[in-house]
Amino acid sequence: MKNKIFKTVLVLLIAISPVILLAQNPPHPNGGSGPTGGNTPVGGGAPIDGGLSFLLVLGAAYGSKKLFQQNK
Repeated sequence: MKNKIFKTVLVLLIAISPVILLAQNPPHPNGGSGPTGGNTPVGGGAPIDGGLSFLLVLGAAYGSKKLFQQNK
């Protein structure tokens, strides 16, 4: 019984921790200016190409390694 209560409390603390540990409000979508200034997208216009191609290359390398091991 004690173990079940401990696990339940632990799961609740982990689930609630992002709300408790929130340090500050998120930045305004327009780069900190008012709602009428700027046309900056919410993500800041960060490119996803570099990371996406890196993940695709790693996935292809992992898949070819698995195929090589399976045929060995």
